[in-house]
Amino acid sequence: MAGFRSLAYQVRDARNDRALRRHSLRRCLERFAPYGHRATWWHLCDRHGIAPEDRGADPLRLVAALEELEEARAVWLEYERQFAERRRREKHHGLRRPEWAWGGSGDPVVRCADPGVRPEGTLGEVLRRLVTALESEPGTACPVCGEQELHWPPAAVSGHRAWEGAWAWDGPLCAGCGIVVPRPALADSTAGGAGAGAAA
Repeated sequence: MAGFRSLAYQVRDARNDRALRRHSLRRCLERFAPYGHRATWWHLCDRHGIAPEDRGADPLRLVAALEELEEARAVWLEYERQFAERRRREKHHGLRRPEWAWGGSGDPVVRCADPGVRPEGTLGEVLRRLVTALESEPGTACPVCGEQELHWPPAAVSGHRAWEGAWAWDGPLCAGCGIVVPRPALADSTAGGAGAGAAA
């Protein structure tokens, strides 16, 4: 199975036809898609003028989309590296494992509940905002757009944690940018979930 860097090479390789280069970019999203596969693809298409179903997309646009994805991936990999290093130090000092951790392996980091509603800015900018929030004291607003209006899906409010597509680190939906706010970025009173209809 090809890794992210191998697929990125295929996107850039001018010897490959346009369909293969586009397909390779789509496969990169199987390795890293911060908003989820469909939402990340639509984001890249919108930002770089690619028709989502165009199998003969302009290679320059495909490479520009890849570069945006690579920048975001570098931001997140650096955060993961620092997080792992910090956890090693904490374990050495006997601090217990936190109750949350990003799942890795292609899981979205800032999942968009509706692929058509996404944050403003590049993927890298959005992930930098999230990383800043994760490295700061938990807050009560969306770490990406600052929106105070956060809503829990009805299944989460009723205490049913298996609401569609949920991961352990999923929190409420942001009414501003549409992301599912990661619980670690929220103060306990905001990230409570069960029994919380809306938080602000």
